[in-house]
Amino acid sequence: MTCHVWNLLLQRWFISDEEGNQDESLESKTLSAEDQVKDHSTGTRVVAGQIFLESGKSDSQSENEESFHSQEEEKENSLEELNSLEMSNLLNKDLEEAEVQSPVLTAIGGTADGEPCHFPFLFMEKEYAECTADGREDGRLWCATTYDYKKDQKWGFCESEEQSNKRRQMQEAEDVYQIGMKILNESSKKAQKKVAYQYLLKAADMNHTKAMEKVSYALLFGDYLKQNIQSSKELFEKLTEEGSPKGQMALGFLYASGLGVNSSQAKALVYYTFGALGGNLIAHMILGYRYWAGIGVLQSCESALTHYRLVANHVASDISLTGGTVVQRIRLADEVENPGMASGMLEEDLIQYYQFLAEKGDVQAQVGLGQLHLHGGRGVEQNHQRAFEYFNQAANAGNSHAMAFLGKMYSEGSDVVPQSNETALQYFKKAADMGNPVGQSGLGMAYLYGRGVPVNYELALKYFQKAAEQGWVDGQLQLGSMYYNGIGVKKDYKQALKYFNLASQGGHILAFYNLAQMHATGTGVMRSCHTAVELFKNVCERGRWSERLMTAYNSYKDGDSNSAVVQYLLLAEQGYEVAQSNAAFILDQKEASIVGENETYPRALLHWNRAASQGYTVARIKLGDYHFYGFGTDVDYETAFIHYRLASEQQHSAQAMFNLGYMHEKGLGIKQDIHLAKRFYDMAAEASPDAQVPVFLALCKLGVIYSLQYIREINIREVFSHIDMDQLLGPEWDLYLMTIIALLLGTIIAYRQRQHQAVPRAAGLRPAVPQQEPPPEHQPPQ
Repeated sequence: MTCHVWNLLLQRWFISDEEGNQDESLESKTLSAEDQVKDHSTGTRVVAGQIFLESGKSDSQSENEESFHSQEEEKENSLEELNSLEMSNLLNKDLEEAEVQSPVLTAIGGTADGEPCHFPFLFMEKEYAECTADGREDGRLWCATTYDYKKDQKWGFCESEEQSNKRRQMQEAEDVYQIGMKILNESSKKAQKKVAYQYLLKAADMNHTKAMEKVSYALLFGDYLKQNIQSSKELFEKLTEEGSPKGQMALGFLYASGLGVNSSQAKALVYYTFGALGGNLIAHMILGYRYWAGIGVLQSCESALTHYRLVANHVASDISLTGGTVVQRIRLADEVENPGMASGMLEEDLIQYYQFLAEKGDVQAQVGLGQLHLHGGRGVEQNHQRAFEYFNQAANAGNSHAMAFLGKMYSEGSDVVPQSNETALQYFKKAADMGNPVGQSGLGMAYLYGRGVPVNYELALKYFQKAAEQGWVDGQLQLGSMYYNGIGVKKDYKQALKYFNLASQGGHILAFYNLAQMHATGTGVMRSCHTAVELFKNVCERGRWSERLMTAYNSYKDGDSNSAVVQYLLLAEQGYEVAQSNAAFILDQKEASIVGENETYPRALLHWNRAASQGYTVARIKLGDYHFYGFGTDVDYETAFIHYRLASEQQHSAQAMFNLGYMHEKGLGIKQDIHLAKRFYDMAAEASPDAQVPVFLALCKLGVIYSLQYIREINIREVFSHIDMDQLLGPEWDLYLMTIIALLLGTIIAYRQRQHQAVPRAAGLRPAVPQQEPPPEHQPPQ
């Protein structure tokens, strides 16, 4: 039995050691968008929504679930049979073996060359348990080979001179890197960030891995450094040789997009795979999209599900109960056509107007600006300090919504607002007493988790129901979680599905995540891999890397199309449809000089195709246009007709219907049919009011063509030979005709004589001096 338990302990220690290694790979959340892409092992399990304890299981996991639980029970029973004495003996034995197997440092040079270092040793009345550089000006590490250095003077170096120089160089690089990161994270000014990148550039020259990662991405995107794709490629290659997952993923992107290298989807797939194996989340996301869409690999829903679920686990664990940051999906085509209308961005003048109202005491303006600064988006940067100030002003005026959001800020805590369950509870109670759903939901969370009050599932359920009835997404989400897990209520998957669906309609990420888990495992619903992948994809696209959508848009707006197109291309690889269409738009307009002129249309065609496959109507029409005119491909009217028909049938596009009418009219890619042409023109007019004028002109033209075609088809001589004028107009029809002609001639002659007489009379009446302007009082009103 002892051997059996010892094996179990080794297994558990091994697992915990793996989990520790995973935790060490996490980086600070205060880093930029590239560094916020954290490296995780594929074994990571994340609980999202705090209540939703189920992690995603594959089919094989579900089938073996019962055997897994039985094995776990056997292990636990075996552990319970051990008494405390046996356990302590095992642990002591393990520690002794560890001490025996630990490597022994040998002194190099000095007065005890080749002798083992003695730890601890006494130097300057201080004990040292490891090598030290104290007492040396050159910074080399040394140790004593006896306990008392002063007495025996026995010592040696712990490292060779080469190792010492390398260590000092890396320490210097680390110091420079930390200075650069401190400036980068503490400053929002562009000039300061450029200074920070100079420090990072210096650290990168000293082969500091993290600095090289930062600098290589900055060179690729043109962030605070001049864009230089060739230099970034060299750094990525260097990082790849060192085994950096970020370098591997980026090199895969370069091969996929053909930037700085010859395009190779096979090499891209290899580097993406290595990056994903190293735990890079963007690489996992790219592979998930490729397996979902069948790009460079065989289409596999299950493989896509595996990659997307892993990334979604991380994103869901990083989302607070506010639902996450807002993702701005601005389409460049719509923005160019209607600036500011399609983007949802707030004009600076409008923001200043609301700020003016807030300063004057307008409570609604204060609450609105508070929410805008709390979540960020619509052109406003996230700023918790400003949000807290606005909510505080509105709460002092008695606004329940502001009180509830102050409660949320205190409940979650931040650099600005210290976490305090007691203060949060006070604000939640005030807001809930006034019937505010945000306050009711917050109070439900307090009772559910015992934050400042004893745990009370009945009261938690009560407050969540009140909040859900008023349509608040947090209440709906938590209510669904309680029904899913059977907390305070009987477990009911149908009710859980209902409330998760309601919360997802409000756009809550955790609701999408929980629905994806239910569809992936077939819990409460019929298992659907396709639905689960789409839901997980939605969650993944709300990760912190989505901030680059806004960065790319700002680059384009500032006139830096090269930087914008590279950023959009990377996001397009991750499966963002809006990034695919924006990259295609920039290429279509030939605004990116980093792409050769001969490659512009073929690359644009590729990304229009990917965007169209995700349901974007304009992209589908663009595909038709490219095949119709032969942009980036051969002229192919039949393929163009297919794309137009898909856009017409699936998205009811007026433009596609009009184009189908034209192709039927001309007989391009389809048999000429004027009647079908008229039908599609009429459908286009019905689908969009904007199409009515061009449709009217097209129908007029079609009418003329139809008349000419009719006349061409009949024999005019044969028609006139069958007409009997005597029978039609009478026996004297020729006299009538001659009379009419004579009257017309007389009228014309009389009109021309009157016109000739009027010309000299007008010339004689011409005044000798120029006509003066009438006085101002007699001028007509403007």
